[in-house]
Amino acid sequence: MSKHHLPQGSTAAGPYGLVVTPESAGWAYSGLRTLDLDGEHVFSTGDEEMLVLPLGGSCAVECDGETFELTGREDVFSRVTDFAYVPRDATVRVRGSGRFALPSARCEARLNPRYGPAGDVPVELRGAGVASRQVNNFCTPEAFPHADKLIACEVLTPGGCWSSYPPHKHDEERPGECVLEEIYYFEVAGGGMAYQRVYGTEERPIDVLAEVRTGDVVTIPHGWHGPSMATPGYDLYYLNVMAGPSPERAWLICDDPAHGWIRQTWDGQETDPRLPLTSAAEQR
Repeated sequence: MSKHHLPQGSTAAGPYGLVVTPESAGWAYSGLRTLDLDGEHVFSTGDEEMLVLPLGGSCAVECDGETFELTGREDVFSRVTDFAYVPRDATVRVRGSGRFALPSARCEARLNPRYGPAGDVPVELRGAGVASRQVNNFCTPEAFPHADKLIACEVLTPGGCWSSYPPHKHDEERPGECVLEEIYYFEVAGGGMAYQRVYGTEERPIDVLAEVRTGDVVTIPHGWHGPSMATPGYDLYYLNVMAGPSPERAWLICDDPAHGWIRQTWDGQETDPRLPLTSAAEQR
């Protein structure tokens, strides 16, 4: 097992089925917890801004005197969900039933809590052919400007397709690229499996080829990452959580120059007809 591949349950603590902190990941900003809930849970955000994102189920989120009712969803393959943003230095009460992701980022600014409606989430189809995927840009800088450091999105990949491809990285501050620590949280439909690749350079080596299943995580401190491979017959979901030191909250990436040419092969190819995996009616 690579130290960057965290199988389901390997970091569980109390009500949290998964705990990744900046300290446990060996970096400075990005974090993620998953909360299994049937009733009520109260937590403090400390020096991190966070989201409450239903993976399955619904809840009410109370913070700073406001209450947000999250309709949620049956599971990650059924629809786009609404979510709540909660700031640092806050006490948060979550009441409901289900499983919830709590993406987080260590930050300086204390902003206001906010509700993110499912109907406002931009749904993007990327790639073509066997590199087709769906991206739910619920907490990207353009779609949700109300965060200080945190960037998050969901990717759904039909069985047999490759996403996060061509491989890319974001580990240098330079024009067109910024430093972002990234967490991949996976769910695989039907109890199946998928694969995640991460590789580095001679100067900054990293080498991960992980078989991932529902509840697994891969942490990416640096290096080229991709493809994320959905095996035939099993649709793949992953939640990306990112944050970094740049004063500008931006998602800037660089393709591996050895494989960037693959984008040109998409010209004239159709997007996989199974996409979107969640219908427009369900999304909106």
